[in-house]
Amino acid sequence: MSHGFARRLDLRGRVEMVHGGGGRAMTQLVEELFVAAFANPALQALNDQAVLPPPAGRLVMATDSHVVSPLFFPGGDIGSLAVHGTVNDVAMAGAVPLYLAAAFILEEGLPLADLARIVESMAAAARAAGVSIVTGDTKVVEAGKGDGVFITTTGVGMLAEGIDTGGARARPGDAILLSGTLGDHGVAIMACRDGLDFDVPIVSDSAALHGLVAALIAAVPGVRVLRDPTRGGLGATLNEIARASGVGMRLREASIPLHEPVRAACEFLGLDPLYVANEGKLVAIVPAAAAAAALAALRAHPLGREAALIGECVSDAQHFIELETAFGGRRVLDWLAGEQLPRIC
Repeated sequence: MSHGFARRLDLRGRVEMVHGGGGRAMTQLVEELFVAAFANPALQALNDQAVLPPPAGRLVMATDSHVVSPLFFPGGDIGSLAVHGTVNDVAMAGAVPLYLAAAFILEEGLPLADLARIVESMAAAARAAGVSIVTGDTKVVEAGKGDGVFITTTGVGMLAEGIDTGGARARPGDAILLSGTLGDHGVAIMACRDGLDFDVPIVSDSAALHGLVAALIAAVPGVRVLRDPTRGGLGATLNEIARASGVGMRLREASIPLHEPVRAACEFLGLDPLYVANEGKLVAIVPAAAAAAALAALRAHPLGREAALIGECVSDAQHFIELETAFGGRRVLDWLAGEQLPRIC
C-alpha cells in the first residue's frame, strides 16, 4: 500500500495528541501500525465500517472493554487479552467467532514501541483464533487521562441451529464441570503489579476457548450452560447462573483444581481463589448422564487437560451455592461485596 508519506512511522517516538487529530499523523499511525498488523480485505478498504458476508447460522455478538494494569504481564498483554476476552464471550454461546472490531483509546506519551508490541500481539492472537479484525477506531487523550491504552473489542460469530447454552438452562441434578485450574490470570496480574516474586512463576491462563467449546459440544450436544469465570471468578459466575436458572449448587472444594503456587499466593495475599479472575477457563453445566462424556472431551483438549467435575445443581429456592470444604465443613459462596482485584481485565 502506498501512503505518500515522506518517511515511515518512527517507533522510537511516543503517542502525541496529533495522532488522534484526523490528519496525516493519524492516518500514518492507522495504516502503518493497525492496518499493516491486522491485514485483511475488509480493513484494508479503509472505510468507517466493514461489509461482511452473512454467516450460515444465527448471529452472536459480544463486546468487552479492557483496562488491565499493567499492560504487559506473564502469559500475555492487553492486546492478546482483548482478543481472547471477546472471542470467549462469543464462544460461550456455543458459537464460532468470525470477526472482531477494535477501538483504542491511547494516552498521550505512550511509547509507540509499546503500542506496536500490543498491536502485534493482538494480531497474532486473532490469527491463532481464526478471526479477522475488520474495523476499528483510535482516539488520543491527554497525558494522565488514559493509563497507556484502553481497548474495546466487539465480536461477531455464527451459532448453529439447535445449540442453546444460556445461563437460565441449568436444572436440578445437572453436573457442574470446570475446564482447569482457577486463579492463574488474576494472581499473575497481582504479582506483576506489586513486583512479587514466587519460587514458581505464575502465568496468566489467557487463551481463546472456542476450540475447546467445539470439542465439548461435539461430544455433548445437550450442554446446558457455558460461562467463562472472568471478573468475580468461579464464585460470581455460579451465583449468576444459579439466580438465572432458579437452582442451588453444591460444590466439593477438594475437586476444584488449583495450582499450588496460586494457592500459596492467595494465602499470602489474603485472596479467595474461588473469586479470582480467569481468562482461559470455562464452566460447563451438563445433564448428569452426559457428565463422563463431557469430562472426557474437555480433558482430551490441550486447554482442558486439568478439567474436573466439581459439583451438581440442586433444588433450592434460595439459590445458594454451598461448598463442602476440604475439612468436611460447609460454607456458602455468596456474591462478592466488593472487588478483590481491580483492573485485571
